[in-house]
Amino acid sequence: MIDADLYLVLGIIVAAFAIPAVISAFADSRPPRAAAIAVLVGGGLILLAFIAHPGGYTPGQIPEAFARVIARLLNS
Repeated sequence: MIDADLYLVLGIIVAAFAIPAVISAFADSRPPRAAAIAVLVGGGLILLAFIAHPGGYTPGQIPEAFARVIARLLNS
């Protein structure tokens, strides 16, 4: 079973952690290879979540998805 909320949350977190890595790589004048891979993985997870969730997500549903995932983690 595909859990679209979990994929969305993981994708956003991975993509968010890639942003400082990109900035650091450019500041050190080196190619951002690992950051680019993280952006691709995060984007892929977000795309998978949008495809798996019927009707996709609206911007207002994203915080609700985070809350559902965190609630599931705390209640398990």
